[in-house]
Amino acid sequence: MDENIIASDEEFIEDEEQVEKRQGVKRKYEDAVSQRDNDDEEEEEEGGEGSSQNNPGTDNSAVVAKHYNQLQEKGLAERFNSKIFYLRNFNNWIKSMLISDYLDRIKNSQQYGSPLRVLDMCCGKGGDLLKWQKGNITYLICTDIADVSIEQCRARYQKITAHDPPDRKSFHAEFFTADSTRDRLRERYSDPSIELNLVSCQFAFHYCFESPKQAEQMLKNVSECLRVGGYFIGTIPDAKDIMKRLRKAQTDTFGNDIFQIKFLSDPDDLPIFGAKYNFHLDGVVDCPEFLVYFPAFVKLAKKYNLQLIESVRFEDYFQMKVSRGKGLIEKMQAVERYGLNGNRSLSRSNEEEYKHAKDFLLQKGGYDNRRKCGTLSASEWEAASLYMTFAFQKVKGPIE
Repeated sequence: MDENIIASDEEFIEDEEQVEKRQGVKRKYEDAVSQRDNDDEEEEEEGGEGSSQNNPGTDNSAVVAKHYNQLQEKGLAERFNSKIFYLRNFNNWIKSMLISDYLDRIKNSQQYGSPLRVLDMCCGKGGDLLKWQKGNITYLICTDIADVSIEQCRARYQKITAHDPPDRKSFHAEFFTADSTRDRLRERYSDPSIELNLVSCQFAFHYCFESPKQAEQMLKNVSECLRVGGYFIGTIPDAKDIMKRLRKAQTDTFGNDIFQIKFLSDPDDLPIFGAKYNFHLDGVVDCPEFLVYFPAFVKLAKKYNLQLIESVRFEDYFQMKVSRGKGLIEKMQAVERYGLNGNRSLSRSNEEEYKHAKDFLLQKGGYDNRRKCGTLSASEWEAASLYMTFAFQKVKGPIE
């Protein structure tokens, strides 16, 4: 078990009064949880893009479309009791830090008050809308393959901007259904001449690796209206790590009690495009996906003047950002509190899931029951560490 997921324990040392206060807050939270609406900062289902009634005859697009159109909204109480509650929050924290980082880079590179325009490709139900609002962007384009998701995204936008003055919206937005792997998005923009500062594609880019043509169309959509100096950011499964785990399993399937990957293509003869597998995540995703062979991604991106800036596995990204993002970790409940007295926010019967946290605390402070650390269960961490972040920058002219 990798200890990278263990957050600094110092912030979690509490005296008895603090413990009592925290438990009181937790009880109030649990009492109220069933009465609350869905939270706008919820983690979007991994594989964010959803539907297309527009392409009923296409291969995987129709499958993905149907899957995401049929996904049901889940209440906060149901999400809180899920086995992947902290995993989803952790993934959401990663997205928040990534988006915040590149919005800051853009703001620092242009004059104060300059417009900041964003394309949220495969936006799903709008799980990142609050991130865009808090990032003080000017304009947002939301597009997704699932028409049901787009309507939910539009409704969520209207909800979070409902109290803005009509002439001073926190940010303006447009929404439309499209398959970003097959349709030219620019033709659908209200202003086809728009210059974008940032394109974001979270937990969905892997769908375009069904074929070279789809990957090309996706990257053309990224680059076509992205201004020079702008960024393309996202999160994808790490194909290299997936193949490493597959070889270790010595079968076509691997996973644990919360996720499972089953290869539908021959693992011994995988194509660069179209390497298909089924990904099942507890109660969230059960949908065909495709490996993203990263060298091919980078090479193809160069064709569209997109230069790789960084690619970072989630466990490394956590270590890079944990100091700056501690407050947000707490706010978003991105890790679970674990203490030697067994007082955890979710009771788990399998102590082996938290052996790494117990060993960490014993090493740090002996049997001090006030000491806690932030962690994920071993199974959640195995799922989280499947992913990586990426960032490209639009540059002038051809890239060698």
